Amino acid sequence: MSVPPHPAGWRLENSYAALGDSFVESIRPTPVRDPSLVIFNAPLAQALGLSADAFHAAAAAAWLSGNELPPGSLPVAQAYAGHQYAHFTMLGDGRAILLGEQVTPDRRRVDVQLKGSGRTRFSRGGDGRAALGPMLREYLISEFMHAMGIPTTRSLAVVTSGEPVYRETPLPGAILTRVAASHIRVGTFEWAAATRDPGILRTLADYTLQRHFPELQETPQPHAAMFTAIMDRQAALVARWQGVGFVHGVMNTDNMALSGETIDYGPCAFMDRCDPDTVFSSIDRHGRYAYGEQPGIAHWNLVRLAEAMLPLFHVQEGAALEWANEVIQSFPERFACEWLAVMGRKLGLHDAGRADLPLMEDFLTLLHEHEADFTNSFRALCGTAPLPAELESDSRFTAWLARWEQRRRHQPLPAAASDALMQRANPAVIPRNHKVEEALAAATAGDCTLFHQLLKRVSAPFDAGQDLSGYDQPAPAGAPPCRTSCGT
Repeated sequence: MSVPPHPAGWRLENSYAALGDSFVESIRPTPVRDPSLVIFNAPLAQALGLSADAFHAAAAAAWLSGNELPPGSLPVAQAYAGHQYAHFTMLGDGRAILLGEQVTPDRRRVDVQLKGSGRTRFSRGGDGRAALGPMLREYLISEFMHAMGIPTTRSLAVVTSGEPVYRETPLPGAILTRVAASHIRVGTFEWAAATRDPGILRTLADYTLQRHFPELQETPQPHAAMFTAIMDRQAALVARWQGVGFVHGVMNTDNMALSGETIDYGPCAFMDRCDPDTVFSSIDRHGRYAYGEQPGIAHWNLVRLAEAMLPLFHVQEGAALEWANEVIQSFPERFACEWLAVMGRKLGLHDAGRADLPLMEDFLTLLHEHEADFTNSFRALCGTAPLPAELESDSRFTAWLARWEQRRRHQPLPAAASDALMQRANPAVIPRNHKVEEALAAATAGDCTLFHQLLKRVSAPFDAGQDLSGYDQPAPAGAPPCRTSCGT
């Protein structure tokens, strides 16, 4: 039942919590000593129907630290499982609490979750807290992804706790308010299947169908149709990641949201030099989640989802297995279509097809061989950045340029429209890893100036007219390689 909005605009409902104790633990956030607002996302607040004026520093710090509950809250920690580096584990929200679902002015239902809000029964020995640096990283990267039009969770605010958290060294503690279409994951279905209770699995599937795929409810086999739609969303999402050189870093099944949004910005980073083996996570020693492996890992994760959903596809196990095998084998083709579309836009080809694959692959091969910068090489094709000298001196690249220009001429799109397509597909600036680390280090030490400067630029990634001095270049030669961690 809908509730009237609070003067601050809160209109929280609790449909997921209403699924019952089998799905959640009812628990309040653990209060913190001295909450202080670091950053508040006023444009996102407006989209959520929240009054930015009502979120003055004291009120925001209280609500978004968990010290006070917004009206309508029914705080819960969600149960889920996950394959972490291919090993199955029963998990759950070990440091996050769902306050409820905000109903927006345009009638969307979005989760509002506090991350770093204290221990739950799923904490498995952890402290339930988060450090300021990783929370600001999630805020920054998710705002860039949003600006790029890549589906993503977003951050409403970051609040410091006034208390240290202890990792390798003591760090300032923080709580991030994450907004998501939902937090239902592949791992949520894995958890439901692991209960071996058909009722729990069906309840979750019906809820997911109603919340994310209502248009499929009246189809002859709605759960099968939902699985196919989830595959399509994941294929499109990962193709978009590949198009900006994004390396998620921890594509465990508990970090794949069925809504099709990017979720969990722990050890993520962006590829500078074009190299499919790029890895940033300090614990990914074998490159399982390297840049070039991401499409295959998405496929692997979807196989795990199909296994969990199998009883929903058909009453006969054999028929269900046959259908699932056939559909899951179509994922590479679905991804290839999305990747062609992404690369087509980056190269100014509005009608890209399979015949263009050699053109695309040859360009990426040249970038890889010359260790050329991924982002700037595409911007060079747009005419807004200089071509890397090593490419200009390669006769193979000269020949490739001629092929590309000829291909662009042989499409109905005029040259100006093709140029505009490329300008909209290739960012002038990305969150360069060394700039991110520099900004987070300064913020952790108490100065957020560099963070705000970087946030301003990556929130307008196509604006080549802004001052990009130093923001559009990779780390200087000799800089240590970027290594990231999940922050837990």
